[in-house]
Amino acid sequence: MMQIIAKAETSKLAVYEYRCQAGPSDRSVPEMHNEHSISYVRRGSFGYVAQGKPHELITGSLLIGRPGLEYSCTHEHHAGGDECLSFKFTPEGIEEIGANDEAWEIGAAPPLPEIMVIGELAQAVAEGSSTLAFDEVALMLAAIFVRNVRGTRSAAARIRPHHRRRAIDIARWIEASSNQAVDLDSMARAAGMGSFHLLRTFSRVLGLTPHQYLIRSRLRHAARLLTHDDSAVTQIAAMVGFGDLSNFVRTFHRAAGMSPQQFRRRSRAG
Repeated sequence: MMQIIAKAETSKLAVYEYRCQAGPSDRSVPEMHNEHSISYVRRGSFGYVAQGKPHELITGSLLIGRPGLEYSCTHEHHAGGDECLSFKFTPEGIEEIGANDEAWEIGAAPPLPEIMVIGELAQAVAEGSSTLAFDEVALMLAAIFVRNVRGTRSAAARIRPHHRRRAIDIARWIEASSNQAVDLDSMARAAGMGSFHLLRTFSRVLGLTPHQYLIRSRLRHAARLLTHDDSAVTQIAAMVGFGDLSNFVRTFHRAAGMSPQQFRRRSRAG
Protein backbone atom coordinates (compact mmCIF):
# COMPACT_ATOMS: atom_id res chain seq x y z
CA MET A 1 0.00 0.00 0.00
CA MET A 2 2.89 2.34 0.79
CA GLN A 3 6.12 2.15 -1.18
CA ILE A 4 9.09 4.00 0.33
CA ILE A 5 12.18 4.57 -1.81
CA ALA A 6 15.36 6.00 -0.29
CA LYS A 7 16.89 8.50 -2.71
CA ALA A 8 19.81 10.12 -0.86
CA GLU A 9 21.36 10.66 2.56
CA THR A 10 23.86 13.23 3.85
CA SER A 11 24.88 14.48 7.28
CA LYS A 12 22.06 17.02 7.12
CA LEU A 13 19.15 15.20 5.53
CA ALA A 14 17.70 12.05 4.02
CA VAL A 15 15.42 12.05 0.97
CA TYR A 16 12.62 9.55 0.37
CA GLU A 17 9.91 8.98 -2.20
CA TYR A 18 6.55 7.93 -0.76
CA ARG A 19 4.08 6.28 -3.11
CA CYS A 20 0.76 5.54 -1.44
CA GLN A 21 -2.05 3.50 -2.98
CA ALA A 22 -4.52 3.82 -0.09
CA GLY A 23 -8.09 4.60 -1.02
CA PRO A 24 -11.46 5.41 0.58
CA SER A 25 -11.92 1.87 1.90
CA ASP A 26 -8.59 1.81 3.77
CA ARG A 27 -8.52 2.58 7.50
CA SER A 28 -6.49 5.51 8.77
CA VAL A 29 -3.68 4.45 11.14
CA PRO A 30 -1.98 6.80 13.64
CA GLU A 31 1.73 7.34 12.89
CA MET A 32 4.56 9.38 14.39
CA HIS A 33 7.04 11.80 12.87
CA ASN A 34 10.59 11.02 14.00
CA GLU A 35 12.33 13.97 12.33
CA HIS A 36 11.70 17.49 11.14
CA SER A 37 10.52 17.04 7.58
CA ILE A 38 9.23 18.93 4.56
CA SER A 39 7.34 16.79 2.06
CA TYR A 40 6.33 18.03 -1.37
CA VAL A 41 3.11 16.53 -2.75
CA ARG A 42 3.98 15.83 -6.36
CA ARG A 43 0.86 13.88 -7.36
CA GLY A 44 -2.64 13.22 -6.05
CA SER A 45 -4.30 14.41 -2.86
CA PHE A 46 -4.97 13.20 0.67
CA GLY A 47 -6.11 14.34 4.10
CA TYR A 48 -3.66 14.94 6.93
CA VAL A 49 -4.69 15.25 10.58
CA ALA A 50 -2.18 16.44 13.20
CA GLN A 51 -2.87 17.89 16.67
CA GLY A 52 -6.57 17.51 15.96
CA LYS A 53 -6.39 19.86 12.98
CA PRO A 54 -7.38 18.56 9.52
CA HIS A 55 -5.58 19.64 6.35
CA GLU A 56 -6.34 18.83 2.73
CA LEU A 57 -3.19 18.38 0.66
CA ILE A 58 -3.20 18.57 -3.13
CA THR A 59 -0.49 18.55 -5.77
CA GLY A 60 1.98 21.31 -4.87
CA SER A 61 1.21 21.39 -1.13
CA LEU A 62 3.80 20.90 1.61
CA LEU A 63 3.38 18.53 4.54
CA ILE A 64 5.35 19.70 7.59
CA GLY A 65 6.47 17.26 10.28
CA ARG A 66 8.35 17.54 13.57
CA PRO A 67 9.71 14.90 15.98
CA GLY A 68 7.13 13.40 18.33
CA LEU A 69 4.11 14.67 16.39
CA GLU A 70 1.38 12.05 16.00
CA TYR A 71 -0.57 12.23 12.76
CA SER A 72 -2.77 10.22 10.44
CA CYS A 73 -3.48 10.38 6.72
CA THR A 74 -6.98 9.97 5.35
CA HIS A 75 -8.18 9.01 1.89
CA GLU A 76 -11.98 8.96 2.16
CA HIS A 77 -12.38 11.37 -0.75
CA HIS A 78 -9.29 10.44 -2.71
CA ALA A 79 -8.76 7.60 -5.14
CA GLY A 80 -5.86 6.89 -7.46
CA GLY A 81 -3.04 7.19 -4.94
CA ASP A 82 -0.63 9.98 -4.14
CA GLU A 83 3.12 10.61 -4.18
CA CYS A 84 5.40 12.77 -2.04
CA LEU A 85 9.07 13.66 -2.12
CA SER A 86 10.12 13.98 1.51
CA PHE A 87 13.17 15.74 2.96
CA LYS A 88 13.92 14.61 6.53
CA PHE A 89 16.42 16.83 8.33
CA THR A 90 18.98 15.94 10.98
CA PRO A 91 19.54 18.34 13.92
CA GLU A 92 22.51 19.77 12.02
CA GLY A 93 20.32 20.43 9.01
CA ILE A 94 17.62 22.04 11.15
CA GLU A 95 20.18 24.36 12.71
CA GLU A 96 21.23 25.50 9.25
CA ILE A 97 17.63 26.14 8.18
CA GLY A 98 17.07 28.33 11.20
CA ALA A 99 13.27 28.00 11.44
CA ASN A 100 11.81 28.56 14.90
CA ASP A 101 9.67 25.97 16.67
CA GLU A 102 6.45 27.72 15.69
CA ALA A 103 7.18 27.20 12.00
CA TRP A 104 7.09 23.42 12.43
CA GLU A 105 3.64 23.53 14.02
CA ILE A 106 1.65 24.64 10.97
CA GLY A 107 1.11 21.08 9.72
CA ALA A 108 0.82 21.96 6.05
CA ALA A 109 1.31 24.79 3.58
CA PRO A 110 -0.88 25.39 0.52
CA PRO A 111 0.60 25.38 -2.98
CA LEU A 112 2.75 28.49 -3.34
CA PRO A 113 4.26 29.43 -6.72
CA GLU A 114 7.85 29.27 -5.44
CA ILE A 115 7.20 25.88 -3.82
CA MET A 116 5.70 24.38 -6.97
CA VAL A 117 8.61 25.53 -9.12
CA ILE A 118 11.31 24.30 -6.72
CA GLY A 119 9.28 21.15 -6.09
CA GLU A 120 9.50 20.28 -9.77
CA LEU A 121 13.22 20.99 -9.70
CA ALA A 122 13.48 18.52 -6.80
CA GLN A 123 11.56 16.01 -8.88
CA ALA A 124 14.02 16.48 -11.72
CA VAL A 125 16.88 15.77 -9.31
CA ALA A 126 15.07 12.62 -8.11
CA GLU A 127 14.75 11.42 -11.68
CA GLY A 128 18.39 12.15 -12.50
CA SER A 129 17.62 14.79 -15.11
CA SER A 130 19.22 17.64 -13.15
CA THR A 131 22.78 17.87 -11.93
CA LEU A 132 21.82 19.78 -8.79
CA ALA A 133 22.30 17.93 -5.49
CA PHE A 134 19.46 16.98 -3.15
CA ASP A 135 20.87 19.04 -0.30
CA GLU A 136 20.93 22.14 -2.52
CA VAL A 137 17.29 21.70 -3.52
CA ALA A 138 16.29 20.85 0.06
CA LEU A 139 17.78 24.08 1.38
CA MET A 140 16.08 26.05 -1.40
CA LEU A 141 12.74 24.47 -0.45
CA ALA A 142 13.37 25.05 3.26
CA ALA A 143 14.24 28.71 2.64
CA ILE A 144 10.92 29.21 0.85
CA PHE A 145 9.10 27.42 3.69
CA VAL A 146 10.70 29.65 6.33
CA ARG A 147 10.07 32.81 4.31
CA ASN A 148 6.41 32.05 3.67
CA VAL A 149 5.36 30.25 6.84
CA ARG A 150 3.84 33.36 8.39
CA GLY A 151 1.80 33.95 5.25
CA THR A 152 0.36 30.46 4.99
CA ARG A 153 -3.13 29.74 6.18
CA SER A 154 -4.30 26.35 7.36
CA ALA A 155 -7.63 24.98 6.23
CA ALA A 156 -10.50 25.82 8.56
CA ALA A 157 -11.44 22.90 10.78
CA ARG A 158 -15.21 23.52 10.74
CA ILE A 159 -15.97 22.71 7.13
CA ARG A 160 -18.51 20.11 6.11
CA PRO A 161 -17.03 16.91 4.66
CA HIS A 162 -18.89 17.24 1.36
CA HIS A 163 -17.42 20.75 0.92
CA ARG A 164 -13.92 19.34 1.44
CA ARG A 165 -14.60 16.68 -1.15
CA ARG A 166 -15.87 19.15 -3.72
CA ALA A 167 -12.88 21.45 -3.19
CA ILE A 168 -10.47 18.54 -3.68
CA ASP A 169 -12.36 17.32 -6.75
CA ILE A 170 -12.20 20.74 -8.42
CA ALA A 171 -8.51 21.11 -7.51
CA ARG A 172 -7.82 17.83 -9.30
CA TRP A 173 -9.89 19.05 -12.25
CA ILE A 174 -7.92 22.32 -12.38
CA GLU A 175 -4.63 20.41 -12.26
CA ALA A 176 -5.72 18.21 -15.19
CA SER A 177 -7.18 21.13 -17.19
CA SER A 178 -4.63 23.84 -16.44
CA ASN A 179 -3.30 23.95 -20.02
CA GLN A 180 -6.74 24.94 -21.30
CA ALA A 181 -8.65 28.23 -21.23
CA VAL A 182 -10.13 27.98 -17.73
CA ASP A 183 -11.98 30.68 -15.80
CA LEU A 184 -14.03 30.79 -12.61
CA ASP A 185 -17.30 30.13 -14.47
CA SER A 186 -15.95 26.98 -16.15
CA MET A 187 -14.56 25.80 -12.80
CA ALA A 188 -17.95 26.40 -11.18
CA ARG A 189 -19.74 24.46 -13.93
CA ALA A 190 -17.32 21.56 -13.51
CA ALA A 191 -17.93 21.62 -9.75
CA GLY A 192 -21.70 21.98 -10.07
CA MET A 193 -21.59 25.05 -7.84
CA GLY A 194 -22.16 28.76 -8.11
CA SER A 195 -19.04 30.83 -8.72
CA PHE A 196 -19.17 32.62 -5.38
CA HIS A 197 -19.82 29.38 -3.46
CA LEU A 198 -16.90 27.71 -5.24
CA LEU A 199 -14.55 30.60 -4.51
CA ARG A 200 -15.48 30.68 -0.83
CA THR A 201 -15.36 26.89 -0.35
CA PHE A 202 -12.11 26.37 -2.26
CA SER A 203 -10.36 29.20 -0.41
CA ARG A 204 -11.50 28.01 3.03
CA VAL A 205 -10.52 24.37 2.44
CA LEU A 206 -7.23 24.84 0.56
CA GLY A 207 -5.97 28.29 1.55
CA LEU A 208 -5.84 29.84 -1.94
CA THR A 209 -8.26 30.78 -4.71
CA PRO A 210 -9.05 28.55 -7.71
CA HIS A 211 -7.31 31.00 -10.06
CA GLN A 212 -4.20 31.05 -7.89
CA TYR A 213 -4.07 27.26 -8.03
CA LEU A 214 -4.57 27.35 -11.81
CA ILE A 215 -1.58 29.68 -12.30
CA ARG A 216 0.57 27.68 -9.90
CA SER A 217 -0.32 24.44 -11.67
CA ARG A 218 0.76 26.00 -14.95
CA LEU A 219 4.03 27.10 -13.38
CA ARG A 220 4.62 23.61 -12.01
CA HIS A 221 4.07 22.04 -15.42
CA ALA A 222 6.31 24.66 -17.03
CA ALA A 223 9.11 23.99 -14.55
CA ARG A 224 8.87 20.28 -15.29
CA LEU A 225 9.02 20.83 -19.04
CA LEU A 226 11.99 23.18 -18.69
CA THR A 227 13.96 20.42 -16.95
CA HIS A 228 12.98 17.68 -19.43
CA ASP A 229 11.90 19.18 -22.76
CA ASP A 230 14.00 21.04 -25.34
CA SER A 231 11.06 22.98 -26.76
CA ALA A 232 11.42 26.74 -27.03
CA VAL A 233 10.21 28.80 -24.07
CA THR A 234 7.48 30.26 -26.30
CA GLN A 235 6.18 26.74 -27.02
CA ILE A 236 6.32 25.72 -23.38
CA ALA A 237 4.36 28.82 -22.37
CA ALA A 238 1.61 27.85 -24.83
CA MET A 239 1.75 24.16 -23.87
CA VAL A 240 1.02 24.88 -20.20
CA GLY A 241 -1.75 27.40 -20.86
CA PHE A 242 -0.10 30.85 -20.92
CA GLY A 243 -1.41 32.69 -23.95
CA ASP A 244 1.04 35.56 -23.58
CA LEU A 245 4.81 34.92 -23.49
CA SER A 246 5.67 38.10 -21.59
CA ASN A 247 3.10 37.24 -18.91
CA PHE A 248 4.58 33.75 -18.60
CA VAL A 249 8.16 35.02 -18.30
CA ARG A 250 7.15 37.66 -15.76
CA THR A 251 5.08 35.21 -13.68
CA PHE A 252 7.76 32.52 -13.78
CA HIS A 253 10.49 34.99 -12.82
CA ARG A 254 8.43 36.21 -9.88
CA ALA A 255 8.01 32.61 -8.66
CA ALA A 256 11.48 31.21 -9.38
CA GLY A 257 13.62 34.32 -8.99
CA MET A 258 15.04 33.77 -12.46
CA SER A 259 13.89 33.62 -16.07
CA PRO A 260 12.70 30.34 -17.65
CA GLN A 261 15.94 30.17 -19.69
CA GLN A 262 18.07 30.66 -16.58
CA PHE A 263 16.03 28.04 -14.74
CA ARG A 264 16.55 25.57 -17.60
CA ARG A 265 20.30 26.17 -17.70
CA ARG A 266 20.67 25.91 -13.95
CA SER A 267 18.59 22.73 -13.67
CA ARG A 268 20.74 21.01 -16.30
CA ALA A 269 24.15 22.42 -15.55
CA GLY A 270 23.90 22.61 -11.77
